[in-house]
Amino acid sequence: MRFFPVSLLLCFLASLPLLAEHTRRWRQSTYEEFLKGVAHGVAVRSDGRLELAPKFTVLADADASYLWSVRLDSKGVLFAAGGSPAKVFRFDSNGKPTVVFDSADLSAQAIAFSSNGTLYVATSPDGKVYKVSASGEKSVFFDPKTKYIWDLAFAPDGTLYVATGDKGQVFAVAPDGKGDLFYASDEAHIRVLAFDGRGNLVAGTEPSGRILRISRASGRAAADGFVLYETSKREVTSLAVASDGSIYASAIGEKPRTGGSAPSVVIATPQGATTLTTGGVITTGQPQAQQPFIPFPPLLSSSIYRISADGVPEELWSSREDVVYTLGLASDGRLLAGTGNSGALLAIDGRGVFAHLAKAGSAQITGIVRNSSGKVFLCSANPGKVFSVGPEYEAEGGYESRSFDSQLFSQWGRLEWWGPPPSAPVKSSANSNAVRSNESRLEFFVRTGNTEDPGKEWSRWFGPYTKSGAAMEAPSARFVQWKAIIHDGRAGDGIEWVTLAYMPRNIAPVLDGIALQEPGIRAQSQSTIGTNQPTVVTMKQPPSPNTTGVTITPSSAPARFELPPQGTLQKGYQSVLWSAHDDNDDELRYAVYFRGESEHEWKLLKDNLEQKFYSWDTTTLPDGAYYLKIAATDGPSNPPDVARKTERESERFEVDNTPPVIEGLQVGPPSGKMSGGRTAYFTALDASTAIERAQYTLDGGEWILLAPDQPVSDAPVEHYNMGLPSLPPGEHTLAVRAYDRFENVGSAKITFTVPAAKP
Repeated sequence: MRFFPVSLLLCFLASLPLLAEHTRRWRQSTYEEFLKGVAHGVAVRSDGRLELAPKFTVLADADASYLWSVRLDSKGVLFAAGGSPAKVFRFDSNGKPTVVFDSADLSAQAIAFSSNGTLYVATSPDGKVYKVSASGEKSVFFDPKTKYIWDLAFAPDGTLYVATGDKGQVFAVAPDGKGDLFYASDEAHIRVLAFDGRGNLVAGTEPSGRILRISRASGRAAADGFVLYETSKREVTSLAVASDGSIYASAIGEKPRTGGSAPSVVIATPQGATTLTTGGVITTGQPQAQQPFIPFPPLLSSSIYRISADGVPEELWSSREDVVYTLGLASDGRLLAGTGNSGALLAIDGRGVFAHLAKAGSAQITGIVRNSSGKVFLCSANPGKVFSVGPEYEAEGGYESRSFDSQLFSQWGRLEWWGPPPSAPVKSSANSNAVRSNESRLEFFVRTGNTEDPGKEWSRWFGPYTKSGAAMEAPSARFVQWKAIIHDGRAGDGIEWVTLAYMPRNIAPVLDGIALQEPGIRAQSQSTIGTNQPTVVTMKQPPSPNTTGVTITPSSAPARFELPPQGTLQKGYQSVLWSAHDDNDDELRYAVYFRGESEHEWKLLKDNLEQKFYSWDTTTLPDGAYYLKIAATDGPSNPPDVARKTERESERFEVDNTPPVIEGLQVGPPSGKMSGGRTAYFTALDASTAIERAQYTLDGGEWILLAPDQPVSDAPVEHYNMGLPSLPPGEHTLAVRAYDRFENVGSAKITFTVPAAKP
């Protein structure tokens, strides 16, 4: 196999012609791109699809800064707990809240219902477990004498399990309120509790982020803990157990390095200053001014794990932007995750594909519960609200894309899209007994404008377009936006990609700058430089192109690589480099013109240049001052009536191919002051440019640099005087030469005789 030099490969690629097609396309097909738009009743999936979302409804706005826990009693009545101060709300069928529990504690952290429907409330910090009667009377049911109570869970036998910190203990409390220590862990906090498919107690911890199975053997007083999985995170925030026995867990925060400590943040509440670690651990201090609730510090990493029924763990999802507060299960089997600090609800399937279902309008979704009919209820923080989700889908969903900047005033062409074939029909939210039509109905709309943010100064929405490939009617403009409406869709219906075609108005190319090189430098393509070329020199570079960065599709033009030219010393040559760009990304051709300083007409020096440099032999030009003009055209990429051209003139430069003249070269008589030496002198003259330097040699010896009478050699006429050393008798030859700034050299010589000394 033969290998070609990289330079030759790059030159080959540079020689590929750009396509003349000007049509550009703005395509959206990824989760990241779709998330930049605004969805209403439309879910954004991680595999790059828009589809109808389950119906999302605000049920109530509770009188609380935050709600931590949401539960259903045996009759399906909804309750939510939060603070501050600690409160528990009951919501009627219309979503109206009623306070059924309050206290001076900071927060009602968790709630649970016994089999007979009695409400139990855990408060934190320095809290207790309260029992609330049907009439609303509260009494202390259990006091664990610990700093924090994090979660409550009832076992089928009526035992209430209480998760606490900061000693990482679980207490078992009998129906009569008598409790004892069930399990003491090595962790600081037992944060969440659940029961697996076999009735074992499962717990999530902090700060090691462990998921424990806790069980007590028959006849033993102490329970045993077994680590099912230790996550890579610091704190387990939620647990959910699926019908197949899989355990789902969410965890947040990075574990501290050895000898380190968890980062913390201070918030304020009506009860005083509150410090939360990354694990949400609360401590109180002196009262401070009221500030917004901050449940966790920002920029925490977060992950969701699944432990299969046979104990195999896997990570399903992770993020460095979203923090998972709570998990739940939807009626279709997908895992639901409530996040912050954007208040997003995610649904994750068994393959790890997740969908961004909705945004709550609150900063954090903190609790999830589902009733027997499949409806899901959420609670949130900042502010505290309650929502319902599904199981029916929205009858109609809408999505507005972000605005797209084409960078140039553009004409808009066709709108295309594609979605997967529809799946089986589901019930509509508008009529639970009606089956949706056999085909989903998509409508697209487009509008354009010349400001970055869409507003009333944009055009109206044009559409609806119901067939992919429809020609857009929106007026020409720089910015564009599309929106889609899904009518009577079915689960799985959606949009996988959307493409808008446009053609930017052709504008003239821009010549950013011209760099004339010093005389005697020849610019050549690096691919033509051989091994025996003259000395390589560094050339002056023109300014970098001031490009605007128009986005084009890869198919519009192949990649184009252009190596900079190489400069070498070569007398008589003049070189020019220039920089140029074209906002349409057109292929450009260049022409070089010249004119004398006293002339008016431009004469063509070279045309149809692809490279942005040119060198020529100036010996074909008379001496004098000249100007160059560079012309750039985008003709190769445009029809003749659309092609544009631009020109730019260079600074003044000179051509001088005539050598200086040496006049009056003489050698004077011996001088006593010079101990027998002699004085020589001459004048160097140049018709066009300054004398650069002069040298002399005596009897074929080395050339010696001379200084003119004036210390700086910068005039077209320079006078030189030199002292010659004492010479032996006989004939001697003195040669001199002078260079102008173009390296033209003039020379002269004189022969003189030194007589022999008289006896």
